[in-house]
Amino acid sequence: MGATAIEDDDPFEEQREQADNPMRRLFAEYGSENKLAFVVGVLSSVVARVLDLLPPILLGVAVDAIFEVQGAADRPYTLAFVPDAWIPPTEQGQLYFTVGIIAFAFFGGAAFHYSRNWGWNSFSQHIQHRIRTDTYDKMQRLNMDFFADKQTGEMMSILSNDVNRLERFLNDGMNSAFRLGVMVVGIAVVLLYVNWQLAMITLVIVPLIAVFTYYFIKTIQPKYAEVRSSVGQVNSRLENNLGGIQVIKTSNTENFESDRVDDVSQGYFDANWDAISTRIKFFPGLRVLAGIGFVLTFFIGGTMVLGDGVGPFTSDLRPGEFVTFILLSQRFIWPMAQFGQIINMYQRAYASSARIFGLMDEPSRIAEDPDADELVVDDGEVVYDDVTFGYDESETIVEDVSFTVEGGETLALVGPTGAGKSTVLKLLLRMYDVDEGSISIDGQDLRDVTIPSLRKRVGYVSQDTFMFYGTVEENIAYGTFDADREDVIEAAKAAEAHDFISNLPEGYDTEVGERGVKLSGGQRQRVSIARAILKDPEILVLDEATSDVDTETEMLIQRSLDRLTEERTTFSIAHRLSTIKDADQIVVLEDGRIAERGDHDELIAEDGLYAHLWGVQAGEIDELPEEFIERAQQRDARRVEGDDD
Repeated sequence: MGATAIEDDDPFEEQREQADNPMRRLFAEYGSENKLAFVVGVLSSVVARVLDLLPPILLGVAVDAIFEVQGAADRPYTLAFVPDAWIPPTEQGQLYFTVGIIAFAFFGGAAFHYSRNWGWNSFSQHIQHRIRTDTYDKMQRLNMDFFADKQTGEMMSILSNDVNRLERFLNDGMNSAFRLGVMVVGIAVVLLYVNWQLAMITLVIVPLIAVFTYYFIKTIQPKYAEVRSSVGQVNSRLENNLGGIQVIKTSNTENFESDRVDDVSQGYFDANWDAISTRIKFFPGLRVLAGIGFVLTFFIGGTMVLGDGVGPFTSDLRPGEFVTFILLSQRFIWPMAQFGQIINMYQRAYASSARIFGLMDEPSRIAEDPDADELVVDDGEVVYDDVTFGYDESETIVEDVSFTVEGGETLALVGPTGAGKSTVLKLLLRMYDVDEGSISIDGQDLRDVTIPSLRKRVGYVSQDTFMFYGTVEENIAYGTFDADREDVIEAAKAAEAHDFISNLPEGYDTEVGERGVKLSGGQRQRVSIARAILKDPEILVLDEATSDVDTETEMLIQRSLDRLTEERTTFSIAHRLSTIKDADQIVVLEDGRIAERGDHDELIAEDGLYAHLWGVQAGEIDELPEEFIERAQQRDARRVEGDDD
């Protein structure tokens, strides 16, 4: 079975297939940093398991050499690797010696079990921490088109589930693998040393257990895959329904949705019960095989002790040796049951490491020149020179766009949905690089300056304001972390936000909740504007900054924006054309190209696309030409979900 066969419908399949020898790379790049913990874990595992084997061996020797049982009188007290001179000559001394070694085995074993656990946990936890932080750092630096193709939950699965799977394998999996190896090899050696004939009886069950475990894993994995798929269906249905609870209530469809949840839950029940039915047969079956091995060992070993034997198995076996065989055979059988679990953990770790390293190797469309200079903004002049761009080779979003914005001027981008307005401004922020042409600020090509210096000097206010979990002050100061409380308050006042913040329960220390749910849309927008004011950028980008708010809130936001745009080069996207009619320059985009340009009065006089869009917002729909309506219908028919503004 392939190492990645257990992963169905993997959203990172492309990245996973590009990873080369991910497990070897895992140990080479991250294991080398934690060699000490690894060595401690390995050596402690070996010593701890060897010490675990001493008590049953010593018990067998003591039974034969010390205690009065049949055949014990002429049995010398000997231990492998222990000089005879170290062994006391009297039976009482030998008893004390045996008790001392057994005590040492238990107490020493406890110490080495502690160091074993320390070693493997330290090894796995340090690697888990490094991989998670390195993966996140790489992920957040990828291009926006990567995030457009992935859901948040899918990316979280890399940072959480996959990294945790690696930790479980590096800790539990490798720990169990060494324990299994030491116990199986060590016990097999001891049994063969004590009595090779009876050892063959005990060991014959091993390949049967291995085959039985292999077929169990092969049978159970597809069922586990079905369970994971059904869990995803249940979670998706519940998330969808809870998110749309208002629609469910207003549509009076509670019974319908309850039936749909019942259906997916029943699917999970059926898949999970199928897996459970298979799993609960495994250990009883394993117990039967172990029981067969134990019965055969006990029966044939017992006949050897009595001196008869069975068939070819007629070698001499003393009672103490028989006791050692019985004790060790039990310890030998059950570790074999973990064989399948170790393989299962390795398969999952292999698939997870392939996704992680595939993601780390994800190429970036934006390549920063290592010799790039810091962006220096004096006047703030921005020039788009024949800019063409497409998110992929199959479709061009922006084509031959050229304009110049003098320092301190305001340029507004307007046009129908899907015209490419937001894409034009994302190129200014270098979320993507142009395919053809160039964009420059004060004569400096954006591809020749460092990305951090560019984004430090370009402020961005979006219609989708995102608030981080934390206080109002922390959200305003985000990105300007050295700002003090007075600076934050001044920025809030300039953004018309100070008054409502002061009325919050704890003022600037009020927690905004996840994604800012404790604030209204207008309040979040003004906090976002305060964040931009505090940053004090030379160039400002406003992407629908007053959308989705009521007229009164729009007025307050517009007042703060007017202060923010003073003496700054400003780019503004707006569907409400009344908010940009005073812009120095208005560029009208249609299907990624510039259709018109000029100021408000000039564009109204042209009676073109801008004038018609203005008429729509003025309620003059009946006066619009038929050609404009037909083109609007055609654009709407071509538009698909996710098209850029």
